[in-house]
Amino acid sequence: MSEQGPIKVMVVDDHPMWRDAVARDLSESGFDVVATAGDGDQAVRRAKAAAPDVLVLDLNLPVKPGVQVCKELVGHNPALRVLVLSASGEHADVLEAVKSGATGYLLKSASTGELLDAVRRTAVGDPVFTPGLAGLVLGEYRRLASEPAPAAGTDNDEGAPRLTDRETEVLRLVAKGLSYKQIAERLVISHRTVQNHVQNTLGKLQLHNRVELVRYAIERGLDDE
Repeated sequence: MSEQGPIKVMVVDDHPMWRDAVARDLSESGFDVVATAGDGDQAVRRAKAAAPDVLVLDLNLPVKPGVQVCKELVGHNPALRVLVLSASGEHADVLEAVKSGATGYLLKSASTGELLDAVRRTAVGDPVFTPGLAGLVLGEYRRLASEPAPAAGTDNDEGAPRLTDRETEVLRLVAKGLSYKQIAERLVISHRTVQNHVQNTLGKLQLHNRVELVRYAIERGLDDE
């Protein structure tokens, strides 16, 4: 996402009135709505062509489910941020969305103001969850981290990239579930600096997103320090 222009957003929902209303609210608030789609296949095709910064995605889609859309598009472009906007608050749906690469999860009962704020925060990589769901997601990160890691890279800790003290500090706070804004306030640094540390850490560790980063941190016990 560049700072030169407005945040580019794509809205995917199979209900035309809802889709149009969300797209209109976003446009009127200064976002650049680059595409919309009403089914999963259409969403994948149009997102690849329009290259949005943020995908506002419903899970319940015809042709191809939202989690599959999310998985394909984040796999295609790991920099893409996905904000799920769903009528379902079911824990299984939330966890499936996060595992497929979603950055945040907001219920459709959210106000317009909450949605606009969520899109802005999602665009800079902050995890945004409807109140009550954040703890659930962090618990799932911990459960995933306690499972055996993939065989690749299990013996290469000796050659693991060295993180700076500040990068390790930021990583520890990410693993505890703090938002970038909270980390910035705690460490008395700017939001942008926190983002830079996270991006550098992702690059050094060859990880793709915050989910993988948290898993890495928890595997090494950084969240308990």
